[in-house]
Amino acid sequence: MDRSMTQNKTEYLECEKNWVFWSLIMVGGFYGAYTFLLRGGIFCNAQTANIVLLAMALGSRNWHHALYLIIPITAYLMGAVLSEFLAKYIKRFRLLRWDTILVGFEMIVVIILGLLPESAPDQICQVALNFICSMQYNTFRQAEGIPMATTFCTNHVRQLGTNLVIYARHRRPETALRLRMHLSMLGMFIAGGVISTLLCQYFGLRAIWGAAILLAFVFIRLCRADLFYERDRLEAKPHGH
Repeated sequence: MDRSMTQNKTEYLECEKNWVFWSLIMVGGFYGAYTFLLRGGIFCNAQTANIVLLAMALGSRNWHHALYLIIPITAYLMGAVLSEFLAKYIKRFRLLRWDTILVGFEMIVVIILGLLPESAPDQICQVALNFICSMQYNTFRQAEGIPMATTFCTNHVRQLGTNLVIYARHRRPETALRLRMHLSMLGMFIAGGVISTLLCQYFGLRAIWGAAILLAFVFIRLCRADLFYERDRLEAKPHGH
């Protein structure tokens, strides 16, 4: 069996544990349904659609729309750049891990977005979520040794298909573990979308606070790890970094 599949769970930081990734991808599903239903009919978790639309705008010489699409793409790019820089800078203070601070920051952004009036431009919510999804995607990379994405599910679908074939051929325990993990991530993403859809029907724009509740749960648990039982591991890098 692959060593990464057998090493003791205590070797992983709290921010690498499966429960963190399940929680964050549920938030990702929540964002997708929320922005599609109430904030412009688009998905802000990734940038594939925006880049396709940019190419179409350039091809049709719609320069104004092309410039407009550069805004969310740039926000996503800057989120990755900033998260890479801050992760190294914040480590010097030895107070909280960057992973923990990011979740806290994301929670605050979500609370503010829920306070925006209906008249506020949808682009405010879209760009803000583009930015924090990029930071989250760049920060949370591996769940207990398995590469994961917490803001979109395309790779999980691909990995599910690939590992199904490998498991059918070889019946390896580590492949079964990967299968279960990718399947569970898909399930949690869907659950987040379902919950978001239900909350949007009853609470409208304030429904995004449902994501803030889940982020608060993750933030509190990560703070507890940083301040107490992982205090001596604040400078340790999560796997995949």
